[in-house]
Amino acid sequence: MSATMTALRKRDDTTRVGEWAIHAGLLAVSILAALGLAGLLLETTGHDALEAYRSMWEGSLGSSSSIAATLNHAGPILLVAVGACVAMRAGLINLGTEGQVLVGALAATAVAVKLDLPTGLMLPAVLVAGALGGAAWAGIASLLRFGRGVSEVLTTLLMNFVAIQLISWMVNRTYLLQAGAETGAAASNRLPQSESIPAGAQLAPAVEGDGFAIQPVIVIALVIALVVAWLMRSTTWGLRLKMTSGNPRTAVRFGSSIAMIGGCALAVSGALAGLAGAAFLSSDAHRLTPGLSNSYGWDGFLVALIAGPRPLVAVPVALLYGGVRAGGGWMASIGVSGAIVGIVQALLVLAVLLPSLVVRHRARQRVLSDRAR
Repeated sequence: MSATMTALRKRDDTTRVGEWAIHAGLLAVSILAALGLAGLLLETTGHDALEAYRSMWEGSLGSSSSIAATLNHAGPILLVAVGACVAMRAGLINLGTEGQVLVGALAATAVAVKLDLPTGLMLPAVLVAGALGGAAWAGIASLLRFGRGVSEVLTTLLMNFVAIQLISWMVNRTYLLQAGAETGAAASNRLPQSESIPAGAQLAPAVEGDGFAIQPVIVIALVIALVVAWLMRSTTWGLRLKMTSGNPRTAVRFGSSIAMIGGCALAVSGALAGLAGAAFLSSDAHRLTPGLSNSYGWDGFLVALIAGPRPLVAVPVALLYGGVRAGGGWMASIGVSGAIVGIVQALLVLAVLLPSLVVRHRARQRVLSDRAR
């Protein structure tokens, strides 16, 4: 028996090394192909591709302020991605992260603006409210999934649009969260927004220097990624999550409730997305607007799609996304149109995403082949 187990472990280790080698090779080829296609697009639209790439480098890693911008973008994306990884571990697809970010920011704004809390309690209350708001929003999809059998893919996706309209409604009503009334041109030209949250609800920069500030969201996200990775790998909860997705019958046989575990996974996923919204509000935005999420929810889900149910793998991918976002802003500053910048960013994202999907498909086919033997 021990010899058989040793042989199986060696086969698994060899397979894992082979998968990483294939992944690395595909990643290198796909990134080179994406850079080539993006360069061709830039040249045909009258831009210098090398200059555009240089500006992207400068905007993402070329200076202290650029590195700070990369980290500040990566923080909310990583928080959302870690939550989506938890849902994936339970076999669930949470497409509602964008809406959960918004609802988390909404709950945080309501607490900060409407409740007169002591200064020492304000910031913790704002962050907790954001997490609870995101969890509650994901909980609606969870109830429909495990209570009525409605796919969470459909419900979470559609609830994004409900969240967008809810935020828009709230910040357009003075008796709810709209900023104080103004008259004349100021009122007609101002975008819908809430009052600014008080100073006691704002997160101070983790690192601040000459012309740059690194917000603490990236630190929070890294700590949570480490904690969640440990919980998923080394605790009974993590094992139950894995059993729920891989072999639900066995999970039930060992006393696990699929509805409870799946509902918990979706709630945790929503809570981390909501926390991302609250933390971004507290550290950067300071006002609730319909566009506050800045597509961090969508980007976080894509990061999780690349990483799979592995929060630590999401860390470098989120940093890459942060760099692409920061560098794209600099590329636009040299005259490249926003549409072209978006296409270049999308090509780079696809270059990272496709190898992961190919390797995952190969692994799935191998498992099916082993079962058929």
